[in-house]
Amino acid sequence: MDNREYEYGGLCINGFAMIFFTFILVPAIGIWIALNFWHVSEVMVGLSVAVLLVIFILGCVGYFEQEPNVARVMIFFGKYKGTCRKTGFYWVNPFMSRKKLSLRIRNMDIDPIKVNDKTGNPVMIGMVLVWKISDTYRVVFDLDSQSLGAGAQGINNSALERFVRIQSDAALREVTSQFAYDNAPGHHDDITLRDGSETINDLLESKINDRLAMAGLEAVEARINYLAYAPEIAAVMLRRQQADAIITAREKIVEGAVSMVEMALDRLERRNVVDLTPAQKAQMVSNLLVVLCGDEPATPVVNTSE
Repeated sequence: MDNREYEYGGLCINGFAMIFFTFILVPAIGIWIALNFWHVSEVMVGLSVAVLLVIFILGCVGYFEQEPNVARVMIFFGKYKGTCRKTGFYWVNPFMSRKKLSLRIRNMDIDPIKVNDKTGNPVMIGMVLVWKISDTYRVVFDLDSQSLGAGAQGINNSALERFVRIQSDAALREVTSQFAYDNAPGHHDDITLRDGSETINDLLESKINDRLAMAGLEAVEARINYLAYAPEIAAVMLRRQQADAIITAREKIVEGAVSMVEMALDRLERRNVVDLTPAQKAQMVSNLLVVLCGDEPATPVVNTSE
């Protein structure tokens, strides 16, 4: 999008110099005129005092103090005159409207919402969003002033945060629907919400920026901070995860047991400890697998028959 924001280049006087002019120099000139020309021309003296009075009143208006990372959008009778980012104490045209905006980084905790993932499972997902204002023109002029509660001196922060929250909620739903919560059987290389954190966060930040850019806002960082199955399916999915974990553990146990049995038979043969028949080897393999793969400790049986 094109950036229509530009720096304010109009009259901007140091506030302390203007205080000296308004409260010291102007009254001093008025007193000097009254004392020296009162008897010469009362009409001219009165006119001069009236002009000085108007200058004094105008000089009392137009002051503003600005801190770092704060900007003011300058509007002169409805026309945009630029954005002032100077820090300090200044005086500008008193007829200039000055809408104050904070450019500082803000933090927002998006409450978990229920969304269907790629496979249709309902999940609860929430995130933390860090954002700031990047284009003061769009914030002031491209957003509906009434819905945002815009005032004469600035934008209502709570209404602005409501806009960010709604757009972030929509982006979070869009990203969540593109990925599954967890890997399905046979799809272990797919990116999921549970283990693809950096990829998911980068995509989420990009989607949010696409939505906030139209209002002059920028997402600095977006990260998922809460992820869980919805309560109605949480118990079922927990059992499925437990079953997957048990199967994976069994596979590792069997793989290790087979390797140990193979190693035992190989060493017995190489060292000529005992000469086993095929039936005895089969029995030995069976006994070792029972011992190594069993959940309970094996009970030894001593064969004393001759």
